[in-house]
Amino acid sequence: MRILVTDPIIARFAELLTQTKRAHEWSFAAELGPAELDDALRGADIVIASVLTPEQAASLRPDALLHVTGAGADRVSVDALPPGVTICNTGHHGAAIAEHVVMTALMLRRRALEADAQMRAGEWRTIGNDASVTFHPMLRGTTMGLLGLGEIGTEVGRLAQALGMRLTALRQRPDAPSPDGLDVAEVYGPDRMLDFVAGADVLVVSIPLSDHTRGTIGAAELAVAKPDLLLINVARGGVVDEDALFDALSEGRIGGAGIDVWWGAPDSQGRVPASVDRFSPLANTVLTPHYSGHARQVFELRAADIARNIDLRADGQPLERVIR
Repeated sequence: MRILVTDPIIARFAELLTQTKRAHEWSFAAELGPAELDDALRGADIVIASVLTPEQAASLRPDALLHVTGAGADRVSVDALPPGVTICNTGHHGAAIAEHVVMTALMLRRRALEADAQMRAGEWRTIGNDASVTFHPMLRGTTMGLLGLGEIGTEVGRLAQALGMRLTALRQRPDAPSPDGLDVAEVYGPDRMLDFVAGADVLVVSIPLSDHTRGTIGAAELAVAKPDLLLINVARGGVVDEDALFDALSEGRIGGAGIDVWWGAPDSQGRVPASVDRFSPLANTVLTPHYSGHARQVFELRAADIARNIDLRADGQPLERVIR
Protein backbone atom coordinates (compact mmCIF):
# COMPACT_ATOMS: atom_id res chain seq x y z
CA MET A 1 0.00 0.00 0.00
CA ARG A 2 1.00 3.62 -0.49
CA ILE A 3 1.24 5.37 2.87
CA LEU A 4 1.77 9.10 3.36
CA VAL A 5 2.81 10.61 6.70
CA THR A 6 2.19 14.36 7.02
CA ASP A 7 2.39 14.72 10.82
CA PRO A 8 5.94 15.85 11.69
CA ILE A 9 5.77 14.56 15.27
CA ILE A 10 4.77 10.96 14.52
CA ALA A 11 7.27 11.02 11.65
CA ARG A 12 9.99 11.17 14.31
CA PHE A 13 8.90 7.65 15.28
CA ALA A 14 9.20 6.27 11.76
CA GLU A 15 11.19 3.25 12.95
CA LEU A 16 8.20 2.10 15.04
CA LEU A 17 5.61 3.30 12.56
CA THR A 18 7.04 1.24 9.72
CA GLN A 19 7.33 -1.99 11.72
CA THR A 20 4.53 -3.64 9.79
CA LYS A 21 4.18 -7.26 8.75
CA ARG A 22 4.35 -6.38 5.06
CA ALA A 23 6.50 -3.92 3.16
CA HIS A 24 4.73 -0.78 1.97
CA GLU A 25 5.58 2.30 -0.07
CA TRP A 26 6.14 5.09 2.47
CA SER A 27 6.28 8.85 1.86
CA PHE A 28 6.97 11.57 4.41
CA ALA A 29 5.72 15.10 3.76
CA ALA A 30 8.92 16.70 5.06
CA GLU A 31 10.80 15.10 2.16
CA LEU A 32 8.34 16.22 -0.54
CA GLY A 33 7.85 19.43 -2.48
CA PRO A 34 4.37 20.99 -2.77
CA ALA A 35 3.52 19.27 -6.06
CA GLU A 36 4.86 15.92 -4.84
CA LEU A 37 2.81 16.24 -1.66
CA ASP A 38 -0.35 16.92 -3.66
CA ASP A 39 0.30 13.83 -5.79
CA ALA A 40 1.00 11.72 -2.71
CA LEU A 41 -2.25 12.82 -1.05
CA ARG A 42 -4.26 11.90 -4.15
CA GLY A 43 -2.62 8.51 -4.51
CA ALA A 44 -2.30 7.34 -0.91
CA ASP A 45 -4.13 4.30 0.41
CA ILE A 46 -3.44 5.54 3.95
CA VAL A 47 -2.77 9.10 5.12
CA ILE A 48 -1.37 9.60 8.63
CA ALA A 49 -2.02 13.19 9.63
CA SER A 50 -2.95 15.59 12.40
CA VAL A 51 -3.90 18.50 10.11
CA LEU A 52 -5.57 18.57 6.70
CA THR A 53 -6.83 21.67 4.90
CA PRO A 54 -10.17 21.45 3.07
CA GLU A 55 -8.32 21.18 -0.25
CA GLN A 56 -6.07 18.41 1.04
CA ALA A 57 -8.97 16.52 2.59
CA ALA A 58 -11.01 16.70 -0.60
CA SER A 59 -8.13 15.25 -2.63
CA LEU A 60 -8.02 11.93 -0.76
CA ARG A 61 -9.15 8.79 -2.52
CA PRO A 62 -12.75 7.79 -1.71
CA ASP A 63 -11.57 4.47 -0.25
CA ALA A 64 -8.60 5.86 1.69
CA LEU A 65 -7.92 5.44 5.39
CA LEU A 66 -7.15 8.64 7.28
CA HIS A 67 -5.38 7.84 10.52
CA VAL A 68 -5.20 10.88 12.79
CA THR A 69 -2.29 10.83 15.20
CA GLY A 70 -4.19 11.76 18.35
CA ALA A 71 -7.67 11.46 19.79
CA GLY A 72 -9.23 14.48 18.10
CA ALA A 73 -9.86 15.17 14.43
CA ASP A 74 -10.75 18.83 14.98
CA ARG A 75 -7.78 20.05 12.90
CA VAL A 76 -8.82 17.91 9.96
CA SER A 77 -11.42 19.27 7.56
CA VAL A 78 -13.66 16.25 8.03
CA ASP A 79 -16.58 17.76 6.09
CA ALA A 80 -14.38 18.04 2.99
CA LEU A 81 -13.37 14.37 2.99
CA PRO A 82 -14.94 12.08 0.40
CA PRO A 83 -17.80 10.15 2.08
CA GLY A 84 -16.05 6.78 1.78
CA VAL A 85 -12.91 7.78 3.70
CA THR A 86 -12.52 5.87 6.97
CA ILE A 87 -11.07 7.78 9.95
CA CYS A 88 -9.24 6.13 12.86
CA ASN A 89 -7.67 7.78 15.86
CA THR A 90 -5.33 6.85 18.70
CA GLY A 91 -4.82 7.95 22.29
CA HIS A 92 -2.54 7.01 25.20
CA HIS A 93 -2.17 10.65 26.27
CA GLY A 94 -4.35 10.39 29.38
CA ALA A 95 -1.70 9.39 31.89
CA ALA A 96 0.79 12.01 30.68
CA ILE A 97 -1.82 14.76 30.80
CA ALA A 98 -2.95 13.61 34.24
CA GLU A 99 0.60 14.10 35.56
CA HIS A 100 0.58 17.60 34.08
CA VAL A 101 -2.75 18.43 35.71
CA VAL A 102 -1.59 17.37 39.17
CA MET A 103 1.74 19.16 38.72
CA THR A 104 -0.05 22.36 37.71
CA ALA A 105 -2.53 22.18 40.59
CA LEU A 106 0.33 21.74 43.07
CA MET A 107 2.33 24.59 41.54
CA LEU A 108 -0.64 26.92 41.90
CA ARG A 109 -1.65 25.82 45.38
CA ARG A 110 1.92 26.05 46.72
CA ARG A 111 2.85 29.27 44.85
CA ALA A 112 5.81 27.48 43.26
CA LEU A 113 6.47 30.09 40.57
CA GLU A 114 6.26 32.95 43.06
CA ALA A 115 8.57 31.23 45.55
CA ASP A 116 11.03 30.34 42.79
CA ALA A 117 11.16 33.96 41.59
CA GLN A 118 11.73 35.21 45.14
CA MET A 119 14.58 32.76 45.72
CA ARG A 120 16.24 33.74 42.44
CA ALA A 121 15.96 37.38 43.54
CA GLY A 122 17.74 36.57 46.79
CA GLU A 123 14.62 36.62 49.00
CA TRP A 124 13.87 33.88 51.54
CA ARG A 125 10.21 34.29 52.42
CA THR A 126 8.28 31.67 54.36
CA ILE A 127 5.74 31.61 57.18
CA GLY A 128 8.76 31.30 59.48
CA ASN A 129 10.11 34.79 58.81
CA ASP A 130 7.28 36.72 57.11
CA ALA A 131 3.80 36.91 58.62
CA SER A 132 2.37 38.08 55.28
CA VAL A 133 3.16 34.72 53.66
CA THR A 134 0.11 32.48 53.72
CA PHE A 135 -0.02 28.78 54.51
CA HIS A 136 -0.57 26.74 51.38
CA PRO A 137 -3.46 24.28 51.39
CA MET A 138 -3.08 20.61 50.54
CA LEU A 139 -4.99 18.93 47.75
CA ARG A 140 -5.93 16.08 50.07
CA GLY A 141 -9.54 16.40 51.20
CA THR A 142 -10.52 18.88 48.48
CA THR A 143 -12.83 18.20 45.54
CA MET A 144 -11.65 17.73 41.99
CA GLY A 145 -14.38 18.29 39.41
CA LEU A 146 -13.85 16.42 36.17
CA LEU A 147 -15.54 18.02 33.19
CA GLY A 148 -15.45 14.92 31.03
CA LEU A 149 -14.77 11.30 31.93
CA GLY A 150 -12.96 10.10 28.82
CA GLU A 151 -9.37 8.89 28.79
CA ILE A 152 -8.00 12.15 30.21
CA GLY A 153 -10.66 12.66 32.88
CA THR A 154 -10.33 9.06 34.00
CA GLU A 155 -6.55 9.21 34.36
CA VAL A 156 -6.71 12.57 36.15
CA GLY A 157 -9.29 11.12 38.52
CA ARG A 158 -7.09 8.14 39.34
CA LEU A 159 -4.15 10.35 40.31
CA ALA A 160 -6.36 12.78 42.24
CA GLN A 161 -7.96 9.92 44.11
CA ALA A 162 -4.51 8.59 45.05
CA LEU A 163 -3.77 12.02 46.56
CA GLY A 164 -6.86 11.76 48.73
CA MET A 165 -9.07 14.09 46.73
CA ARG A 166 -12.83 13.69 46.44
CA LEU A 167 -14.05 13.30 42.85
CA THR A 168 -17.08 14.74 41.11
CA ALA A 169 -17.79 14.70 37.40
CA LEU A 170 -20.09 16.13 34.76
CA ARG A 171 -20.99 14.04 31.72
CA GLN A 172 -23.73 13.75 29.13
CA ARG A 173 -25.04 10.54 30.68
CA PRO A 174 -24.75 10.88 34.45
CA ASP A 175 -26.31 7.45 34.97
CA ALA A 176 -23.54 5.67 33.01
CA PRO A 177 -21.16 3.51 35.09
CA SER A 178 -18.02 5.24 36.30
CA PRO A 179 -14.72 4.06 34.77
CA ASP A 180 -13.06 1.16 36.55
CA GLY A 181 -11.15 2.17 39.64
CA LEU A 182 -12.82 5.56 40.10
CA ASP A 183 -14.89 6.37 43.14
CA VAL A 184 -16.87 9.37 41.92
CA ALA A 185 -18.83 10.91 44.79
CA GLU A 186 -21.35 12.65 42.52
CA VAL A 187 -21.96 12.71 38.77
CA TYR A 188 -23.85 15.67 37.35
CA GLY A 189 -25.72 16.01 34.10
CA PRO A 190 -25.39 19.05 31.82
CA ASP A 191 -28.49 20.62 33.41
CA ARG A 192 -26.60 20.87 36.71
CA MET A 193 -23.48 22.60 35.43
CA LEU A 194 -23.66 25.44 37.98
CA ASP A 195 -23.93 23.01 40.91
CA PHE A 196 -20.98 21.05 39.54
CA VAL A 197 -18.75 24.12 39.21
CA ALA A 198 -19.80 25.55 42.58
CA GLY A 199 -18.69 22.41 44.40
CA ALA A 200 -15.22 22.08 42.85
CA ASP A 201 -11.92 23.16 44.37
CA VAL A 202 -10.02 22.12 41.23
CA LEU A 203 -11.92 22.02 37.93
CA VAL A 204 -10.30 20.04 35.10
CA VAL A 205 -11.61 20.65 31.58
CA SER A 206 -11.05 17.72 29.21
CA ILE A 207 -14.08 17.58 26.89
CA PRO A 208 -13.67 17.85 23.10
CA LEU A 209 -14.32 21.15 21.37
CA SER A 210 -17.43 21.27 19.17
CA ASP A 211 -20.15 23.75 18.35
CA HIS A 212 -22.04 22.28 21.29
CA THR A 213 -19.19 22.58 23.83
CA ARG A 214 -17.74 25.95 22.78
CA GLY A 215 -17.88 28.35 25.75
CA THR A 216 -19.06 25.64 28.17
CA ILE A 217 -17.26 27.43 31.01
CA GLY A 218 -18.24 31.08 30.80
CA ALA A 219 -19.18 34.04 32.98
CA ALA A 220 -22.21 32.36 34.57
CA GLU A 221 -20.20 29.29 35.57
CA LEU A 222 -17.24 31.28 36.95
CA ALA A 223 -19.63 33.53 38.89
CA VAL A 224 -20.63 30.59 41.13
CA ALA A 225 -17.09 29.22 41.55
CA LYS A 226 -15.31 29.15 44.90
CA PRO A 227 -12.96 32.12 45.35
CA ASP A 228 -9.95 29.78 45.46
CA LEU A 229 -11.00 27.59 42.51
CA LEU A 230 -8.21 26.35 40.27
CA LEU A 231 -9.31 25.85 36.66
CA ILE A 232 -7.04 23.65 34.54
CA ASN A 233 -7.83 23.42 30.83
CA VAL A 234 -6.22 20.57 28.90
CA ALA A 235 -9.00 20.26 26.28
CA ARG A 236 -9.16 23.10 23.75
CA GLY A 237 -9.09 26.83 24.40
CA GLY A 238 -12.57 27.42 23.03
CA VAL A 239 -14.27 25.20 25.61
CA VAL A 240 -13.63 28.03 28.10
CA ASP A 241 -14.71 31.61 27.35
CA GLU A 242 -11.49 33.62 27.14
CA ASP A 243 -12.91 36.95 28.34
CA ALA A 244 -14.78 35.37 31.24
CA LEU A 245 -11.69 33.51 32.45
CA PHE A 246 -9.44 36.56 32.11
CA ASP A 247 -11.88 38.72 34.07
CA ALA A 248 -12.25 36.15 36.85
CA LEU A 249 -8.48 35.79 37.20
CA SER A 250 -7.56 39.46 36.92
CA GLU A 251 -10.26 40.45 39.42
CA GLY A 252 -9.21 37.71 41.86
CA ARG A 253 -12.60 35.99 41.78
CA ILE A 254 -10.98 32.56 41.39
CA GLY A 255 -7.68 31.30 42.73
CA GLY A 256 -5.83 30.52 39.54
CA ALA A 257 -5.69 28.71 36.25
CA GLY A 258 -3.46 26.28 34.43
CA ILE A 259 -3.81 26.92 30.70
CA ASP A 260 -2.25 24.40 28.33
CA VAL A 261 -4.58 25.07 25.38
CA TRP A 262 -5.20 28.40 23.75
CA TRP A 263 -7.42 30.69 21.75
CA GLY A 264 -5.49 30.97 18.50
CA ALA A 265 -2.29 29.30 17.38
CA PRO A 266 1.37 30.31 17.12
CA ASP A 267 2.48 31.89 13.89
CA SER A 268 4.98 30.37 11.47
CA GLN A 269 7.89 31.81 13.50
CA GLY A 270 6.62 30.21 16.71
CA ARG A 271 5.40 33.49 18.17
CA VAL A 272 2.66 32.91 20.73
CA PRO A 273 -0.95 33.84 19.94
CA ALA A 274 -2.31 37.10 21.35
CA SER A 275 -4.20 35.25 24.10
CA VAL A 276 -0.89 34.20 25.70
CA ASP A 277 0.29 37.81 25.83
CA ARG A 278 -2.99 38.70 27.49
CA PHE A 279 -2.70 36.15 30.31
CA SER A 280 1.07 36.26 30.84
CA PRO A 281 1.07 39.22 33.28
CA LEU A 282 -1.25 37.33 35.67
CA ALA A 283 0.70 35.77 38.53
CA ASN A 284 -2.06 33.30 39.37
CA THR A 285 -1.55 31.28 36.20
CA VAL A 286 0.65 28.50 34.87
CA LEU A 287 0.93 28.82 31.10
CA THR A 288 2.19 25.99 28.89
CA PRO A 289 2.32 25.51 25.08
CA HIS A 290 -0.19 22.66 24.60
CA TYR A 291 2.44 20.15 25.67
CA SER A 292 0.78 18.31 28.54
CA GLY A 293 0.61 15.05 26.56
CA HIS A 294 4.05 15.28 24.97
CA ALA A 295 5.67 12.29 26.67
CA ARG A 296 7.81 9.99 24.54
CA GLN A 297 5.86 6.93 25.66
CA VAL A 298 2.65 8.49 24.31
CA PHE A 299 4.00 8.69 20.76
CA GLU A 300 5.64 5.28 20.90
CA LEU A 301 2.27 3.75 21.75
CA ARG A 302 0.52 5.84 19.08
CA ALA A 303 2.98 4.70 16.42
CA ALA A 304 2.36 1.09 17.46
CA ASP A 305 -1.42 1.62 17.20
CA ILE A 306 -1.09 3.02 13.69
CA ALA A 307 1.25 0.23 12.57
CA ARG A 308 -1.25 -2.34 13.87
CA ASN A 309 -4.09 -0.73 11.93
CA ILE A 310 -1.97 -0.73 8.79
CA ASP A 311 -1.52 -4.49 9.22
CA LEU A 312 -5.26 -4.94 9.75
CA ARG A 313 -6.03 -2.89 6.64
CA ALA A 314 -3.54 -4.91 4.60
CA ASP A 315 -5.14 -8.16 5.81
CA GLY A 316 -8.69 -6.95 5.17
CA GLN A 317 -9.54 -7.16 8.87
CA PRO A 318 -11.71 -4.76 10.93
CA LEU A 319 -9.78 -1.71 12.07
CA GLU A 320 -9.35 -0.52 15.65
CA ARG A 321 -10.49 2.87 16.96
CA VAL A 322 -12.67 3.75 13.98
CA ILE A 323 -14.39 7.12 14.49
CA ARG A 324 -15.96 7.27 11.01
